[in-house]
Amino acid sequence: MAEKMKDPMWRPDYGPATIHPTGGVTAIGARMPLIAYNINLDTPNVEIASAIAKTIRNMNGGFRYCKAMGVRLEDRNLAQVSMNLTDFTQSAMYRVFETVKMEARRYGVNVLGSEIVGLVPQQALLDCAAFTICSWRASTATRFWKTDCEAEDGTESTASF
Repeated sequence: MAEKMKDPMWRPDYGPATIHPTGGVTAIGARMPLIAYNINLDTPNVEIASAIAKTIRNMNGGFRYCKAMGVRLEDRNLAQVSMNLTDFTQSAMYRVFETVKMEARRYGVNVLGSEIVGLVPQQALLDCAAFTICSWRASTATRFWKTDCEAEDGTESTASF
């Protein structure tokens, strides 16, 4: 650790850049909040859930911050796409949900619902709400879309929510 502390990337945020003679060194890392998110399908076929998971997960070219697998819920007789979203600002819950819905249709199944396991950042839910409101407005009254849901440069915006 003494050698690492000579590297400017390892300099402490607080205190001297030396190892305390009796207390040693403590290193702490931080990451974005992880969202455990599951989407239930109206099929017991776990192969379909696994195929969808393979499509959306990062290691197969899907969402950069999505880890996913197919799971069979025996007690409910259905399959589930179970995910960990490791950065909701880059892989939004609503984008993942909509992609799973689209992929499920390719296999002739529907999404029954979704669930969050544990805590979720408020902004992740606000982003989902804004997407849903903008989708509803776009499908029922196109005139609202430009004003509330689209930024000046034409990109998606949730700033008004």
